[in-house]
Formats: sequence, structure tokens, C-alpha cells
Amino acid sequence: MRNFIEKMREEGRVIDIEDPCSTIFEAPKLASETDDLLFFHKLDGDRKGVMNVTASRASLSCALGVPEHDIVPRLAATGQNGTIMEGERLNMGQPDLSSLPVMKHFPLDAGRYLTSAVVFSQYGGVENASIHRMQVLDEKRLAARLVEGRHTHSLLQDALADGERLPVAITIGTHPAVTFASCTRVPQGKEMQYAAELLGGDISLNTCSNGVRVPDAEIVLEGYIGSETTEEGPFVDITGTYDPIRQGPVIELTGMYMKPDAIYHGILPAGNEHKILMGMPYEPKIFQAVAGVTRVKNVVLTTGGCGYLHGIVQIKKSTQGDAKNAIMAAFAAHTSLKHVVVVDEDINPFRMEDVEYAIATRVRADRDVMVIVGVRGSSLDPCRIGDGTNVKMGIDATMVMGEEEKFIRAEWD
Repeated sequence: MRNFIEKMREEGRVIDIEDPCSTIFEAPKLASETDDLLFFHKLDGDRKGVMNVTASRASLSCALGVPEHDIVPRLAATGQNGTIMEGERLNMGQPDLSSLPVMKHFPLDAGRYLTSAVVFSQYGGVENASIHRMQVLDEKRLAARLVEGRHTHSLLQDALADGERLPVAITIGTHPAVTFASCTRVPQGKEMQYAAELLGGDISLNTCSNGVRVPDAEIVLEGYIGSETTEEGPFVDITGTYDPIRQGPVIELTGMYMKPDAIYHGILPAGNEHKILMGMPYEPKIFQAVAGVTRVKNVVLTTGGCGYLHGIVQIKKSTQGDAKNAIMAAFAAHTSLKHVVVVDEDINPFRMEDVEYAIATRVRADRDVMVIVGVRGSSLDPCRIGDGTNVKMGIDATMVMGEEEKFIRAEWD
């Protein structure tokens, strides 16, 4: 992560906060006011931390070494074939979460939360890496939000069924490519091979004392998840509203590793970095799905749609029904997607005023709007139906084929 921070500094995209800053509300509020990377030199004393590491597509472009508007097509063509290299064995000390500048972000949050931490787990010869929010309970315990059916939860259920605990290692402060890979739905156990591809071909993994392997990180926590559960939340999630109190498993920490002068990474809940990491990993998946039905040019999950619920799909039509097929493919690829707009090549999907123009001039509601009732939606949507289903809408904002002359836009050469 340090190399990436220096690269961002060279591009003039780092703001140094030299004055003392509190981890309770103050640092999160500063992060909400900019998309630039914030480097805090005196968090709760003399501890260092960063926020907004990838709070914009430009930052992710810097991290991946890919032009900003080419990110999605490039990611859609990226495989999980990177090489894993054996690193060193980490020397763990005693865990002490109170020594880290863990933040409390909003007034009604249940407490301090780890928000950028990647949870690496291993059971039955299968490895996994994914981000989970984790509430600090005390110096050695965390309460995790593990979504039912996702891979970490499944590995935990396998371990508990065998009467065992799930060994985990938690990293804070990894290269953004590793963080991004951990947020991406790839085949089981392929997250680090994907990260290696994003980093240029290979990645070294260090081994913790409980056997779990992790990449280079500023901070590593190791421990186990057993059968104990506790209340977790409330906590602000992607929509900027409070997610309710849930029962979550407890992580018992047994070790802790820190680099000298470690840099803590915090992600602002519902901030743009959260939205980038939550939504952008789905864009290549939507791109691939739409490519199966028509010629797709780009895909964007919009910031105004929480980076997760609203999508813009840019296509080049071959037949009149292509846009509606693209809508259905997008919903199938990302089941939390709520509204999707399909536009032509001449509409910039990154410019919302351009998308609104397409809706205003190319949409006839009786013909071009699809409403789908009773389908699976996002559990984070405040207006979801009690049974977990939702109503989705797709808008075909493309020109009618054969009538393109009606839509020629006046411009100078």
C-alpha cells in the first residue's frame, strides 16, 4: 500500500492532515468532503492512517495501471491465473485492538468498526478472501457481519459441522488491487490468483501461525471464529442508512503483526471508496453477461445509485430487441441491481446529464420501460419488501433502429 500512496502523492492526489485528528467522527467527516487520499499523521495521538485510498475511478485507474474508461472492459478480460509465491512466516505478537486507530463513523453506530479489513479464511484445503465489517468488542474480540451463503459463512458452517473453529487472518492496509480482488466474485479460492493478475502476474503470501496465508499488509490479525454469536450493529451501510442490529459470529484474536510505524486504512461507510469497492467489481460481471446478448461497450454502477443499485449499460445495437435483452442480462448478473438504463454509443455512461438526456429524448414509457415484480433484490435497500423481494425497472434509452436521423445531435466539427 505504501508504494501506491507514493504514486498517488506524485500525482498530487494526497492531502496530508498534520494536525491531531480524532477517530471518533472527525476523520470520517473529513473523508466525506473529498475524494483525494487523506493521510493522517496524528490519529488519536501519533498513529498514522489513510482514508479514500480508492475513492474515485481515477484512483482505481492509478492502482491498476489502466486508463479510467477502459477499466471495465479490461477487468472483464482478466482471468484468475496469477502465480502464488510463498513468502515468509509472520512473527505474531499479542493482539491489542486498542492500539489501532479504529474509527467510529456516525453517531448511532454500535461502536468502532474495522471497515477496510480483508478476512482470509482456510478450511478443508479451500482458501477465501473477502471484506467484512467488524465491530470491536474489546482488545481481543470482534463481531463480524457474515452474509449467509457467502463463502466465509459457508466455510464457517463446514468447520462448525466438524466440531472445529474456522481459522482466519485479517489484513488492514493492503495494495488496492488486493482489496479490489477480495471484493470480486471469482471462482472459489481464486481471489489471490486474480489479485496477482491485477498486479502483473504474481503475488507473495505470508503464513500466519494458524496456517492462514495473507499478502503484504500493514497490520495482520489472526484468530478463530467459533460458535459464539453476539449482537452486531447498528452500522451505516452502502445506502447511507443504518443497517439493523443482527446476530453475528465472534472472532477471537490470538495474534497480531504490525509493520514499524504501521499505516491504518479506514473506509468511510457509504462514502465513495465504499461504493467503488462494493459496486465496481460487479461491472465486469455485467459486461460479460451483456456481451452474451449484444455488443456491449461499457458498464457503470453510478455513485448516485449507491455504487450498487443503479447501472448504466452502453451498447451498440444489432437488432431492435438488444436493449431489453441487455436489461435482463444485467439483472441476472447482479441480483442486487434495482434500476438499469441502456444507452447508445453516443451517450457517455459516465456523465449522468448525458444519460438523463437519453431518457428524456429516446424513451417512451409505454414501450421502453420494463417493470419486474417479485424478484430478489438487495438486503441493503431500505424499501425492500418484507419477504426479501423487490421491484426492478429497466429503461431502454436507445434510438429506434431505422429512425436514427430523428436523433442526430447538432454539433460543430
